[in-house]
Amino acid sequence: MGLDTYVNTYGNECKRRFGRRLKKLTLDAGFSCPNRDGTLGRGGCTFCNVQSFNQSDANLGIAAQLASQKLPAAEPGTPYLAYFQAYTSTYGDYEVLQRQYREAVAERDIVGLFVGTRPDCVPDSVLALLASYQQQGLEVWLELGLQSANDDTLRRINRGHGFDAYADAVRRARRHGLKVCTHLILGLPGENHGDFIDTHKKVLDLGVDGLKLHPLHIVSGSTMARQWQAGRLEPVTLEDYAFSAAELIRHTPAQVLFHRVTAYAKRPMLLAPDWCSYRWKGQMAILDSLQALGGQGHYTDTPYRAV
Repeated sequence: MGLDTYVNTYGNECKRRFGRRLKKLTLDAGFSCPNRDGTLGRGGCTFCNVQSFNQSDANLGIAAQLASQKLPAAEPGTPYLAYFQAYTSTYGDYEVLQRQYREAVAERDIVGLFVGTRPDCVPDSVLALLASYQQQGLEVWLELGLQSANDDTLRRINRGHGFDAYADAVRRARRHGLKVCTHLILGLPGENHGDFIDTHKKVLDLGVDGLKLHPLHIVSGSTMARQWQAGRLEPVTLEDYAFSAAELIRHTPAQVLFHRVTAYAKRPMLLAPDWCSYRWKGQMAILDSLQALGGQGHYTDTPYRAV
Protein backbone atom coordinates (compact mmCIF):
# COMPACT_ATOMS: atom_id res chain seq x y z
CA MET A 1 0.00 0.00 0.00
CA GLY A 2 1.22 3.48 -0.85
CA LEU A 3 1.11 6.88 0.79
CA ASP A 4 -2.39 7.62 -0.53
CA THR A 5 -3.70 4.81 1.67
CA TYR A 6 -2.65 6.67 4.83
CA VAL A 7 -2.74 10.33 3.77
CA ASN A 8 -5.47 12.45 2.19
CA THR A 9 -3.33 13.64 -0.71
CA TYR A 10 -4.14 16.27 -3.30
CA GLY A 11 -3.40 13.64 -5.94
CA ASN A 12 -6.30 11.57 -4.64
CA GLU A 13 -8.51 14.65 -4.58
CA CYS A 14 -7.73 15.25 -8.27
CA LYS A 15 -8.66 11.66 -9.11
CA ARG A 16 -11.95 12.12 -7.28
CA ARG A 17 -12.79 15.44 -8.93
CA PHE A 18 -11.21 15.13 -12.36
CA GLY A 19 -10.87 11.38 -12.78
CA ARG A 20 -7.05 11.52 -12.87
CA ARG A 21 -4.00 13.05 -11.23
CA LEU A 22 -3.21 16.46 -12.68
CA LYS A 23 0.21 17.74 -13.68
CA LYS A 24 1.23 21.15 -12.35
CA LEU A 25 2.85 23.41 -14.92
CA THR A 26 5.19 25.70 -12.97
CA LEU A 27 5.47 29.33 -14.00
CA ASP A 28 8.01 32.09 -13.45
CA ALA A 29 6.28 35.37 -14.26
CA GLY A 30 9.31 37.49 -13.40
CA PHE A 31 8.05 38.65 -10.03
CA SER A 32 10.43 39.70 -7.28
CA CYS A 33 10.16 39.57 -3.49
CA PRO A 34 10.01 42.42 -0.95
CA ASN A 35 12.74 40.63 0.96
CA ARG A 36 15.04 40.89 -2.06
CA ASP A 37 14.26 44.20 -3.77
CA GLY A 38 14.98 46.36 -0.72
CA THR A 39 11.38 46.94 0.38
CA LEU A 40 11.95 44.74 3.43
CA GLY A 41 15.54 43.67 2.89
CA ARG A 42 18.12 42.23 0.52
CA GLY A 43 19.20 38.66 -0.03
CA GLY A 44 15.92 37.00 0.83
CA CYS A 45 15.25 34.36 3.46
CA THR A 46 18.39 32.61 4.68
CA PHE A 47 17.27 29.23 3.27
CA CYS A 48 16.28 30.53 -0.14
CA ASN A 49 17.70 30.07 -3.59
CA VAL A 50 14.71 29.97 -5.93
CA GLN A 51 16.75 28.19 -8.61
CA SER A 52 16.83 25.09 -6.40
CA PHE A 53 13.22 24.35 -7.34
CA ASN A 54 12.33 26.71 -10.18
CA GLN A 55 12.51 25.02 -13.57
CA SER A 56 10.76 27.74 -15.56
CA ASP A 57 12.23 30.50 -17.70
CA ALA A 58 10.89 33.99 -16.99
CA ASN A 59 12.18 35.10 -20.41
CA LEU A 60 9.44 33.02 -21.99
CA GLY A 61 5.85 34.19 -21.93
CA ILE A 62 3.25 32.43 -19.83
CA ALA A 63 1.77 30.52 -22.77
CA ALA A 64 5.21 29.35 -23.91
CA GLN A 65 6.14 28.16 -20.42
CA LEU A 66 2.90 26.19 -20.21
CA ALA A 67 3.37 24.65 -23.65
CA SER A 68 6.94 23.56 -22.89
CA GLN A 69 5.81 21.45 -19.91
CA LYS A 70 2.74 19.74 -21.30
CA LEU A 71 3.02 16.00 -21.77
CA PRO A 72 3.93 15.34 -25.43
CA ALA A 73 1.94 12.12 -25.63
CA ALA A 74 -1.10 13.40 -23.75
CA GLU A 75 -4.54 13.19 -25.27
CA PRO A 76 -6.05 16.46 -26.54
CA GLY A 77 -7.93 18.19 -23.75
CA THR A 78 -5.83 16.67 -20.95
CA PRO A 79 -6.35 18.99 -17.95
CA TYR A 80 -3.48 20.78 -16.21
CA LEU A 81 -2.92 23.10 -13.27
CA ALA A 82 -1.08 26.43 -13.70
CA TYR A 83 1.26 27.07 -10.75
CA PHE A 84 2.82 30.50 -10.25
CA GLN A 85 5.69 29.24 -8.14
CA ALA A 86 8.77 31.43 -8.39
CA TYR A 87 9.39 34.22 -5.89
CA THR A 88 6.27 36.09 -4.62
CA SER A 89 3.55 35.64 -7.19
CA THR A 90 1.13 38.22 -5.80
CA TYR A 91 3.81 40.90 -5.49
CA GLY A 92 3.22 43.34 -8.30
CA ASP A 93 0.86 45.91 -9.74
CA TYR A 94 -2.72 44.69 -9.92
CA GLU A 95 -2.88 45.12 -13.70
CA VAL A 96 0.31 43.07 -14.16
CA LEU A 97 -0.97 40.28 -11.94
CA GLN A 98 -4.31 40.25 -13.71
CA ARG A 99 -2.63 40.03 -17.12
CA GLN A 100 -0.36 37.17 -16.04
CA TYR A 101 -3.11 35.14 -14.38
CA ARG A 102 -5.49 35.76 -17.29
CA GLU A 103 -2.93 34.52 -19.79
CA ALA A 104 -2.53 31.30 -17.82
CA VAL A 105 -6.21 30.50 -17.37
CA ALA A 106 -7.00 31.44 -20.98
CA GLU A 107 -5.55 28.07 -22.01
CA ARG A 108 -8.51 25.73 -22.51
CA ASP A 109 -6.80 22.80 -20.81
CA ILE A 110 -5.96 24.77 -17.63
CA VAL A 111 -8.50 23.82 -14.97
CA GLY A 112 -6.77 25.25 -11.92
CA LEU A 113 -4.71 28.19 -10.73
CA PHE A 114 -2.20 27.84 -7.88
CA VAL A 115 -0.45 30.98 -6.64
CA GLY A 116 2.51 30.82 -4.25
CA THR A 117 3.23 33.87 -2.15
CA ARG A 118 4.16 35.39 1.21
CA PRO A 119 1.49 36.13 3.84
CA ASP A 120 2.39 39.82 3.85
CA CYS A 121 1.83 40.25 0.09
CA VAL A 122 -1.84 39.44 -0.40
CA PRO A 123 -3.94 42.62 -0.48
CA ASP A 124 -7.71 42.25 -0.64
CA SER A 125 -7.74 43.37 -4.28
CA VAL A 126 -5.59 40.36 -5.26
CA LEU A 127 -7.65 37.99 -3.13
CA ALA A 128 -10.78 39.24 -4.89
CA LEU A 129 -9.09 38.71 -8.26
CA LEU A 130 -8.21 35.11 -7.38
CA ALA A 131 -11.73 34.54 -6.07
CA SER A 132 -13.12 35.74 -9.41
CA TYR A 133 -11.36 32.85 -11.20
CA GLN A 134 -12.80 30.44 -8.66
CA GLN A 135 -16.27 31.83 -9.40
CA GLN A 136 -15.64 31.01 -13.06
CA GLY A 137 -15.28 27.35 -12.10
CA LEU A 138 -11.49 27.08 -11.84
CA GLU A 139 -9.71 25.20 -9.05
CA VAL A 140 -7.93 28.01 -7.17
CA TRP A 141 -5.46 27.64 -4.31
CA LEU A 142 -3.56 30.33 -2.43
CA GLU A 143 -0.25 28.86 -1.26
CA LEU A 144 1.20 30.72 1.73
CA GLY A 145 4.81 30.21 2.75
CA LEU A 146 4.67 30.36 6.54
CA GLN A 147 7.55 27.92 7.29
CA SER A 148 7.22 28.39 11.07
CA ALA A 149 4.80 30.03 13.51
CA ASN A 150 7.68 30.92 15.84
CA ASP A 151 8.44 34.63 15.47
CA ASP A 152 11.97 34.15 16.81
CA THR A 153 12.61 31.61 14.07
CA LEU A 154 11.10 33.88 11.43
CA ARG A 155 13.45 36.68 12.51
CA ARG A 156 16.40 34.28 12.55
CA ILE A 157 15.78 33.23 8.95
CA ASN A 158 15.21 36.84 7.84
CA ARG A 159 11.64 36.13 6.83
CA GLY A 160 10.51 39.73 7.13
CA HIS A 161 7.10 39.04 8.69
CA GLY A 162 5.67 37.41 11.80
CA PHE A 163 2.92 34.90 12.46
CA ASP A 164 0.35 37.69 12.78
CA ALA A 165 0.77 38.47 9.06
CA TYR A 166 -0.03 34.86 8.24
CA ALA A 167 -3.08 34.82 10.53
CA ASP A 168 -4.39 38.01 8.91
CA ALA A 169 -3.86 36.66 5.38
CA VAL A 170 -5.69 33.41 6.19
CA ARG A 171 -8.68 35.20 7.72
CA ARG A 172 -9.01 37.51 4.71
CA ALA A 173 -8.56 34.66 2.22
CA ARG A 174 -11.35 32.77 3.96
CA ARG A 175 -13.65 35.79 3.71
CA HIS A 176 -13.09 35.62 -0.05
CA GLY A 177 -13.83 31.89 -0.08
CA LEU A 178 -10.32 30.91 -1.15
CA LYS A 179 -8.63 27.63 -0.28
CA VAL A 180 -5.32 28.00 1.56
CA CYS A 181 -2.37 25.62 1.38
CA THR A 182 0.31 26.38 3.98
CA HIS A 183 4.00 25.55 3.55
CA LEU A 184 5.94 24.41 6.63
CA ILE A 185 9.66 23.68 6.86
CA LEU A 186 10.82 21.12 9.42
CA GLY A 187 14.44 21.49 10.55
CA LEU A 188 14.94 25.26 10.63
CA PRO A 189 17.85 26.41 12.83
CA GLY A 190 17.01 26.48 16.52
CA GLU A 191 13.83 24.45 16.14
CA ASN A 192 12.96 20.96 17.32
CA HIS A 193 10.02 18.58 17.31
CA GLY A 194 8.21 20.70 19.91
CA ASP A 195 8.41 23.76 17.65
CA PHE A 196 7.02 21.79 14.72
CA ILE A 197 4.10 20.70 16.91
CA ASP A 198 3.42 24.26 18.04
CA THR A 199 3.41 25.56 14.45
CA HIS A 200 1.14 22.74 13.32
CA LYS A 201 -1.35 23.41 16.13
CA LYS A 202 -1.49 27.14 15.39
CA VAL A 203 -2.05 26.53 11.67
CA LEU A 204 -4.83 24.02 12.34
CA ASP A 205 -6.48 26.29 14.92
CA LEU A 206 -6.73 29.09 12.34
CA GLY A 207 -8.11 26.72 9.75
CA VAL A 208 -6.33 25.43 6.67
CA ASP A 209 -7.38 23.46 3.60
CA GLY A 210 -4.01 22.05 2.57
CA LEU A 211 -0.49 21.53 3.88
CA LYS A 212 2.94 21.15 2.33
CA LEU A 213 5.71 19.74 4.51
CA HIS A 214 9.34 20.29 3.51
CA PRO A 215 12.59 19.17 5.12
CA LEU A 216 15.09 22.01 5.32
CA HIS A 217 17.40 21.90 2.30
CA ILE A 218 20.80 23.53 2.39
CA VAL A 219 21.22 24.82 -1.15
CA SER A 220 24.09 26.62 -2.79
CA GLY A 221 23.75 30.36 -3.08
CA SER A 222 21.78 30.70 0.15
CA THR A 223 22.88 32.31 3.41
CA MET A 224 22.44 28.94 5.10
CA ALA A 225 24.92 27.42 2.68
CA ARG A 226 27.64 29.61 4.18
CA GLN A 227 26.48 28.75 7.73
CA TRP A 228 26.58 25.02 6.91
CA GLN A 229 30.01 25.26 5.27
CA ALA A 230 31.30 27.00 8.41
CA GLY A 231 29.97 24.16 10.56
CA ARG A 232 27.31 26.30 12.26
CA LEU A 233 24.28 24.46 10.91
CA GLU A 234 23.27 20.81 11.30
CA PRO A 235 20.68 19.60 8.76
CA VAL A 236 17.73 17.46 9.81
CA THR A 237 18.27 13.70 9.68
CA LEU A 238 15.99 11.40 7.71
CA GLU A 239 14.93 9.63 10.92
CA ASP A 240 14.02 12.87 12.73
CA TYR A 241 12.20 14.29 9.74
CA ALA A 242 10.17 11.13 9.14
CA PHE A 243 9.23 10.93 12.83
CA SER A 244 8.04 14.54 13.00
CA ALA A 245 6.29 14.55 9.62
CA ALA A 246 4.41 11.35 10.44
CA GLU A 247 3.35 12.69 13.83
CA LEU A 248 2.00 15.88 12.24
CA ILE A 249 0.13 13.83 9.65
CA ARG A 250 -1.44 11.64 12.34
CA HIS A 251 -2.63 14.76 14.16
CA THR A 252 -4.09 16.38 11.03
CA PRO A 253 -7.87 16.14 10.54
CA ALA A 254 -8.86 13.85 7.70
CA GLN A 255 -10.39 16.61 5.56
CA VAL A 256 -7.12 18.57 5.22
CA LEU A 257 -5.33 17.80 1.95
CA PHE A 258 -1.60 17.14 1.91
CA HIS A 259 -0.11 18.59 -1.26
CA ARG A 260 3.34 17.34 -0.22
CA VAL A 261 4.84 15.48 2.73
CA THR A 262 8.51 15.77 1.77
CA ALA A 263 10.71 17.20 -0.96
CA TYR A 264 14.01 16.64 -2.67
CA ALA A 265 16.56 18.70 -4.58
CA LYS A 266 19.19 17.88 -7.17
CA ARG A 267 22.93 18.13 -6.86
CA PRO A 268 25.02 20.20 -7.27
CA MET A 269 22.44 22.74 -6.06
CA LEU A 270 21.73 20.61 -2.97
CA LEU A 271 24.51 20.64 -0.38
CA ALA A 272 22.80 18.84 2.52
CA PRO A 273 21.28 16.68 3.83
CA ASP A 274 22.34 13.93 1.48
CA TRP A 275 19.07 11.98 1.79
CA CYS A 276 17.19 14.89 0.19
CA SER A 277 18.87 14.12 -3.13
CA TYR A 278 16.83 10.90 -3.41
CA ARG A 279 13.27 11.44 -4.58
CA TRP A 280 11.59 8.65 -2.61
CA LYS A 281 13.70 8.28 0.54
CA GLY A 282 11.77 10.71 2.69
CA GLN A 283 8.40 9.50 1.46
CA MET A 284 9.20 5.86 2.14
CA ALA A 285 10.47 6.63 5.67
CA ILE A 286 7.25 8.50 6.45
CA LEU A 287 5.19 5.69 4.95
CA ASP A 288 6.92 3.14 7.21
CA SER A 289 5.88 5.17 10.26
CA LEU A 290 2.32 5.62 9.05
CA GLN A 291 1.97 1.90 8.39
CA ALA A 292 3.27 1.10 11.86
CA LEU A 293 1.40 3.68 13.94
CA GLY A 294 -1.54 4.89 11.88
CA GLY A 295 -2.26 7.41 9.17
CA GLN A 296 -3.81 10.85 8.88
CA GLY A 297 -6.31 11.71 11.60
CA HIS A 298 -5.36 8.69 13.69
CA TYR A 299 -4.30 10.77 16.72
CA THR A 300 -6.40 13.93 16.43
CA ASP A 301 -7.79 13.39 19.95
CA THR A 302 -4.58 12.22 21.65
CA PRO A 303 -1.38 14.06 22.64
CA TYR A 304 1.62 14.36 20.37
CA ARG A 305 4.49 12.06 21.21
CA ALA A 306 7.73 13.66 22.37
CA VAL A 307 11.06 12.78 20.75
